[in-house]
Amino acid sequence: MKPHQFSQRVLQWYQQHGRKNLPWQQPRTPYRVWISEIMLQQTQVATVIPYYQTFMARFPNVTVLAQANIDEVMHHWSGLGYYARARNLYKSAQQITAQYGGRFPDTLDDVMALPGIGRSTAGAILSLSGGQRHAILDGNVKRVLARYFMVEGWTGSTATAQKLWQQAEMLTPQEQVTDYNQAMMDLGAGICSRTKPACLACPIRTGCKAFAQQCQDQYPQAKKKKPLPVKQTTMLLLVNTQQEVLLERRPPSGIWGGLLGFPELAPTQCAENWCNKQLGVKVTQQQTWTVLRHTFSHFHLEITPVVLKIKRNTHRIMEDDRWIWYKGDNKLQVGLATPVKHLLTRLAQHLQQ
Repeated sequence: MKPHQFSQRVLQWYQQHGRKNLPWQQPRTPYRVWISEIMLQQTQVATVIPYYQTFMARFPNVTVLAQANIDEVMHHWSGLGYYARARNLYKSAQQITAQYGGRFPDTLDDVMALPGIGRSTAGAILSLSGGQRHAILDGNVKRVLARYFMVEGWTGSTATAQKLWQQAEMLTPQEQVTDYNQAMMDLGAGICSRTKPACLACPIRTGCKAFAQQCQDQYPQAKKKKPLPVKQTTMLLLVNTQQEVLLERRPPSGIWGGLLGFPELAPTQCAENWCNKQLGVKVTQQQTWTVLRHTFSHFHLEITPVVLKIKRNTHRIMEDDRWIWYKGDNKLQVGLATPVKHLLTRLAQHLQQ
């Protein structure tokens, strides 16, 4: 199948079956598409839609986002995971405001210069919002092309990605790029799925090498997996006499960067001594809960929650803006990681007993 035949079949399929009513398609502004593309990185459409709608209601344009408080941005991102995406959104909004007067840049190089935006995301933003001709290569498109051409190797490797980029550039048409790129993403998400692809409904199956040899399940080839390492931490749930819990602002980078969480200790550290030395508070009661496991993409984290009743020493703790007494009334809009939310809910139930 020649490139123009490939793109025409994809476009014809899109007119009948493609997604045309997604929230970020109405209207397709660079800002709206940008937010959606960042949210959709490593997250499915069905999960993203409610987060996107809430986020856009609060931050309707790049200026509002740039002027917001980072804690509120992280609060609206809580639950989506991969929090570096939200931090980069915030940094990019400030950069767009400072360098471009709040107008989203319109060249591939300028968009790629923004934090957290790579070649495929930049191409998607410019093609989907403005019709510029740029190839894209997100996870869905990689899967379609890897099967269609039977491309060997893990798609995350540089050599394999280069092959796929060559194919993507060759197939991307000069016209109707907005519809074509959306169609390719839709094909990967709905037809050429990871498991049990619906090949008989695929408009390009007659040229697909994997379909011809009935080896679709072998492509794209997976990265050789190693067992995930396991790390341990102790989270301190410090509760004062007013039944407020102490939260600590995490460093801006790293796991859960910029979110609020519980103070953490190495498993060998004594919680009571740490509270006395670091916070100047006296522990009156201590209880250790069962271990909670949280899995990241590259390791398992085993969390030992320790509930500590303390006598509050407000001045000593609150001198540092790292610390916040959290009342659990949802008036404080901050970003919280999923295990922290879970433990706060459990703690509230525990305190009511």
